[in-house]
Amino acid sequence: MRLRVEELAARTDVSVDTVRYYQKQGLIPAPAREGRVAWYGDEHLELIGRIKDLQRRGFTLAVIRRFLAGELDPTDEALAVAIADQQEDEDEEFLTLDELAERSGVPEALIESVASEGLLVARVHEGEERYTTGDVDVLRAGLRLLGAGLPLPELLAFAKQHHSATRETAETAVRMFDAHVREPIRELDLPPEERAERLADAFRELLPAATTLVSHHFRRVLLQVAQEHLESVGEPEEIAAANEEARRRLEVVSSP
Repeated sequence: MRLRVEELAARTDVSVDTVRYYQKQGLIPAPAREGRVAWYGDEHLELIGRIKDLQRRGFTLAVIRRFLAGELDPTDEALAVAIADQQEDEDEEFLTLDELAERSGVPEALIESVASEGLLVARVHEGEERYTTGDVDVLRAGLRLLGAGLPLPELLAFAKQHHSATRETAETAVRMFDAHVREPIRELDLPPEERAERLADAFRELLPAATTLVSHHFRRVLLQVAQEHLESVGEPEEIAAANEEARRRLEVVSSP
């Protein structure tokens, strides 16, 4: 089969620019050339179909490149699948940027600015960047903070600081997982399929545990710092109201 780039794009339901981008990224081989005409064939059809399938499953192009190059052994391939699966929820609703802006009430330009700073992290769904209803909740929470009087520049600076600290914590967690879980499992004298299954199961179990640990700790520390601040600068009425609210939420923080 011989196809021009426009025909290949039509057959695979992608744009001509996408075909050329895949080629530039080394995901598909260069076409055969006859003079100034580039011809694509069956291999290109199959590879683009594979790329689209992997993108729909949530894999990044960097991981897809390793899949296609055969650089992932069965153990790492299973881990990649487990990571992608953790990002997918059959009942989850995915939103475009304009849909997110409409749902949240936040202008698109502001969302793009926040996302460019890494403060709002899009998901890859069927090869496209998408947001979810969870992102709607986050943006609405930001609006509530602005409505309470927090200046936007200071709120964004706080978000950047939190993002930096969170990423550093996440990188540490991944290094620990790699050193103490992934590598020991890879060294077991077991069939590759069994090692792969053990690694995927470990990731599925440990990710929720780590998430609970970090989120619960942040909430408790935030409450503790808020209470300590009130105790140093607050009026008696403010302290009493804060203590009552903490008791109501079963989040009492003991003072030394």
